[in-house]
Order: sequence, then C-alpha cells, then structure tokens
Amino acid sequence: MNKNWFAFLPNLISLGRLALVPVSVDMIASRRWPEALAVFLVAGISDALDGWVARRFDLRSELGAYLDAIADKALLICDFITLAIVEELPMALALLVVSRDLMIIGAVILSWLLDRPMEIHPLAISKVNTFAQIGLVAALLAALAFGWPRGLWAMAAEWAVAALTLASLAAYFRRWMTHMSV
Repeated sequence: MNKNWFAFLPNLISLGRLALVPVSVDMIASRRWPEALAVFLVAGISDALDGWVARRFDLRSELGAYLDAIADKALLICDFITLAIVEELPMALALLVVSRDLMIIGAVILSWLLDRPMEIHPLAISKVNTFAQIGLVAALLAALAFGWPRGLWAMAAEWAVAALTLASLAAYFRRWMTHMSV
C-alpha cells in the first residue's frame, strides 16, 4: 500500500464524517428518524475508526486533530440546532451548547489578537460533556426512531448536558483568565 496515501486515511475518514453533517441535518429536518439515527451512528463509528487508525499506524497529525475536532463539533452543533428547530430539544439547550463553543473559540482568537496565544487541550470535564452531548443526541434519535417514550430520562439527560456544558465553559474560562493574567 502506498504509505503517502495511507498516511492521509484518518483525515479522509474525518472529512467523510464532516460530509455526513448536512445529511444528518436533512434527516432530522425531514423527521426521518431511523435514517438520522443511522447517520449519527455511522459518524460515531467513523470517529472511533479515524482515531484508531491514526494511533495504530502512528498517523497522527496536527491537521488530523483539527479535522477530527471540526467534524465532531459540526455534527453535534448542527444536530442540536436542528433538533431544537424541529422542537425535539429545548432551544435554550441548543443555544447553550453552541454558545459555549463560540465563547471558547472567541477567547482563543482574542488571546491571539492580544499576542498571548493559547493552546487549547481538552479538559476532563470537556470530554465528559462531549460524551454526554453525544449520548443525549443518540438516545433522543433512538427514542424517535423506535417510538420509545421520553419522559424523566430525557429531561434528566437534558439537565445533565446543560450542567456539564456550563461546568466545561467555566473550566475553560478559568484557564483562559489565568493564562491572560486577568
């Protein structure tokens, strides 16, 4: 196998996941729940696969790290927004999830503009938050696809995601404030 082509395989998988974002949005917007769940699961499998390939064959790259993060965030943000628009998730929760990411990106950009560049590495709370967000979307899509009732579990999951999103934002904000010596 051509090593040069193979070296880009994890990035191709991430780009494929990014290409699934509009498909996922379309499936949710048209309320095609089994298809939306299938697309979300394929995206999740591709996320695990690109990471495994990169680690297993030592194909990690800076580009790959960015592509992976962009693909993950694009899918989650777009799915949260679309689920809120079709009134399957509270709009306030979708706005909170999106706002957290925008505030973190804004803080990083501001630190660059002020000539105090800051590297962002995922915090433990951020990983838990992302896992909870993925879990909520997957569970909600499964409930919609299979006609499972939503009730207390869905409300508890939404509140947990909101709390974790706020906790993650606070942790990043604290790190940024320390970095900026504010």
